[in-house]
Amino acid sequence: MSTELRKGHAPGDAPPPPLPRKPVEVLERLLVPEDLEAALARLDRPSGSYDYDPWGLSIERSKLFVGLVKRLYDNYFRVTAHGLENVPAKGRALIIANHSGQLPIDATLMAMAMLTSPYAPRAPRAMIERFFPKVPFVGNLLNRVGAVIGDPLNCSRMLENEEAIIVFPEGVRGSGKLYRDRYQLQRFGAGFMHLAMEHRAPIVPVGVVGCEETMPSLADIKPISRLLGLPYFPLTTLVPLPARVSLYFGEPMEFAGEVTSEADVVARVDQVKDAIRGLIARGLSERESIF
Repeated sequence: MSTELRKGHAPGDAPPPPLPRKPVEVLERLLVPEDLEAALARLDRPSGSYDYDPWGLSIERSKLFVGLVKRLYDNYFRVTAHGLENVPAKGRALIIANHSGQLPIDATLMAMAMLTSPYAPRAPRAMIERFFPKVPFVGNLLNRVGAVIGDPLNCSRMLENEEAIIVFPEGVRGSGKLYRDRYQLQRFGAGFMHLAMEHRAPIVPVGVVGCEETMPSLADIKPISRLLGLPYFPLTTLVPLPARVSLYFGEPMEFAGEVTSEADVVARVDQVKDAIRGLIARGLSERESIF
């Protein structure tokens, strides 16, 4: 049967979308809503002949994962995002946030917020811990959806490619901390500030509230973490808890001009840390319930 003669389609009407032929296409039709499909289409990211960019991101091949995350974003974590207008519509930027939750749920939800932003959808890259690629299947999946190992050279090249990059300067000190230390910022590395100054990239501070409660860690089981070669092995829930998550994107911070010492760099890092601390405090004060 020709397309023109399908049931309910009159001659002269715009042709309906083609019927899905593969199981993956069927799932995409079910899980990827039209508004998300439209947001992905507007990204207009350059890619190679196999739809991958130089760091392994493929928007086309990530649709099913993105659709699943959008369901969790809306219905499980019930995310609210504030200040998305502060994310530059284009060009290089460093998105700097507090880290928590054992798994990169915070980065995933931040990326979804930016991807579906009503102001200017962007597909950010996320710097991930070096041990994630060692986890079977997880490394490839993370690369496909935009994550890259947190290496200064990777970050530098992506900034030159005008990417927006999510960075957690606390590293595993933040994601692996115990629940009793929730919302207490750990020591920040200064690498992101050096990159921001070198590449003249604005910094967007972000306060994440809620991810601390998704996988609260009561202890770090060090014998198991040493056995597996992991930085920590938390005593926590088997699956993330459905805590409500709020994201607060602050106003961009510019750090132009030369500095004369590493102490000056640390002082600038502390400015960003203070901005994030303020956004977290705002989020905690506005939160009405954890779940």
